[in-house]
Amino acid sequence: WKYRDYVIQAVNNDKPYDQFIREQIAGDELDHVTPETLTATGFYRLGIWDDEPADPLQARFDEYDDIVSTLGQAFLALTFNCARCHDHKIDPIPQTDYYSLVAFVRDVTSYGARGDQTMNSQVDVSGENLSARYDRLHEQLRELNKRLRKIEQDTIVKMPAPDQRATEGPEREKVLKAKLKDFLTREESEQYEAVQNERRHAQRQLDQLPPRQTVLGLAKCDPKPPPTYVLLRGSPHNEGAEVRPTFPKLLGGQAAALPTPPEGAKTAGRRKVLADWLASKDNWLTARVMANRVWQHYFGRGIARSPNNFGLMGERATHPELLDYLAAQLTDHDWSLKALHRQILLSSTYRQSSAALATAAEIDPDNQLYWRQSIRRMSTEHVRDSVLAVTGQLNEQQFGPSIYPTLSQEVLASQSRPGSGWGQSSSADQARRSIYIHVKRSLPVPMLSAFDFPETDISCEARFLTTQPGQALGMLNSQWMQEQAAALHARIEREVGPGLRDQAGRALALVTSQKAADKDVDELVQLAHRLQQKHSFTEDQARRAMCLAALNINQFLTID
Repeated sequence: WKYRDYVIQAVNNDKPYDQFIREQIAGDELDHVTPETLTATGFYRLGIWDDEPADPLQARFDEYDDIVSTLGQAFLALTFNCARCHDHKIDPIPQTDYYSLVAFVRDVTSYGARGDQTMNSQVDVSGENLSARYDRLHEQLRELNKRLRKIEQDTIVKMPAPDQRATEGPEREKVLKAKLKDFLTREESEQYEAVQNERRHAQRQLDQLPPRQTVLGLAKCDPKPPPTYVLLRGSPHNEGAEVRPTFPKLLGGQAAALPTPPEGAKTAGRRKVLADWLASKDNWLTARVMANRVWQHYFGRGIARSPNNFGLMGERATHPELLDYLAAQLTDHDWSLKALHRQILLSSTYRQSSAALATAAEIDPDNQLYWRQSIRRMSTEHVRDSVLAVTGQLNEQQFGPSIYPTLSQEVLASQSRPGSGWGQSSSADQARRSIYIHVKRSLPVPMLSAFDFPETDISCEARFLTTQPGQALGMLNSQWMQEQAAALHARIEREVGPGLRDQAGRALALVTSQKAADKDVDELVQLAHRLQQKHSFTEDQARRAMCLAALNINQFLTID
C-alpha cells in the first residue's frame, strides 16, 4: 500500500512524468536516493511470483518476462514479450532486442524464497541511525549466541550418550535446562551466566528500539549479474548468443554506455541507464504513449485506440498530428501531467455536448472525428465511489493500509482456505474510495468484478465496459446496495424533511447533479405509492426502494 500511496501522491503533486519513470525503474540507483524513490521500486514487486516452481530457472525468466512486458507496454506501447521465443511476427523487434532489455534488469532479484519473503523485497527506510543500532544489536546477539553455543557443545560431550542424542533434536532446550549445570565447572558456570546476562541485556535494548520502517521494493539486487543469452525457443535451458544491454533497433539500437559498479555497490547501475533513456525527450514514444492515455480517460478511447500497442497490430491513431502536438506539449511543459489535463479539459472538443446530430451521425457514426462527446458508463471504482458520495457515506480519508469490504460467506468459500488473507475493516473504513480496497488476485470483490474490474496479472490498457445481468442484479439486490439506499433515504429526510415529493426530487437531484424534472419526480412518487398499495411495503420500505431506483437510473451510471 505504500507504493499505491506513492503513486497517488506523485499524481496529486504533479511530479514530472519523466521523474516518475526514473524513480520507478531506478529509484535505488539515482544520484539522490530517498525513502520515496525506494518506495517507487515497488513497481518491480507487483508481478506474479511462484513460490514453489516446478522449474525454478523457467520461473525466474517468467519474472523477467513480466518486467519487460510491462515496461514495453506501459511506457512504449510495444509488445516486446512477443519476441521472447522468436523474432516478433509482426513488428520489427528481433529476439535479440527482447533479451537485450532483459539484460538491463538482470540485477533485479526474485520477490523472495519460500522460507523468506522479506529479504529481497522489504526495504529498510528507518534512517541510518536506527538501522545502525538494529544492525549493531543483531550482530552482538549473533556473537553472544555463538559463545553460548560453544559452551553448550563443549559440555554436551561430557553427558551420557542418550542425553547427547536428545540435544540433537527438539528436546535440546529441555535437556540443557535440566542437566547442563551438572557438567559445568564453577568457572564455566560463571562464564555461561555472564554471557546469558549480556544476551538478555542486548535483547532488552533491541526490544526497546522503535519499529523499523520498511517499504516494498528492491531491498536486495545483484551488483554483478550473470551474462544474458538469447534463449532458443524461450527455454532457459537452451542458451544461444550472448547479448548486452542495448536499446531496441526500432528506437535507435545503440549499445548502452554502462557504468562500472564501484567496490561495494549494491546494484549493477544498468536500470538507471534504461530509465534515463525511457524518460528522455529524444525517445519519441514515451511522451506520445502517455498523452494518448490521458486523452483516453477523457474521451473513452485513445487517439490510438490500442494504448498498449502502437505496433502494426495496434489501431492507427485517428489524429496523429494531434497526438504529436499533445506529446510536445507534455515535454515542453517539463512533463507536467496537470498542464496536459488542463489543456484537454479547456478544449472545445472536450466541452462538446453528447447530443447526436443526424447529419453528423450519418457521416461518422463511430464518432471517429470527435464531433460530439461520447456517452460512456462509469468504470467500476467510479460506480462504487459515486454511490458512497451520493448517499453521504463516502469517507475521504487518504492513504494508509488497504481496506477490506465485507464479503459474503459464499464468496469466501471460493478460497481453498475460506477467509484466509482477508481482513475485517470498520464500517467507516469500508466507506473509503475504491482505490484503497485490498486487491487479492484469488478473491475479487464481486461488486467490482461485475462492472469489469480488470485482470491484475497483466498491464490493462483499457477497461472493457460490458452490460450484463450481474450488474443490474448487484445494483438492485446486493446487501451493500440495500444499505446504501437506506443511507440515501436518511440523508434526504434530514435535508428536505418527510414530504414524499420533496424527497423524490432531492434524491434525483443528488444522483443526476441537476434539478429534477417534474415528470421524473412523478415517476418516483408513483413507484413509492405503488409499492405500498400493491406490494404491502411499509412507508419506510417504499421510500428506501424509491432511493434504490434512483441509484439505478442511467443518468447516474453514465458520463454524459
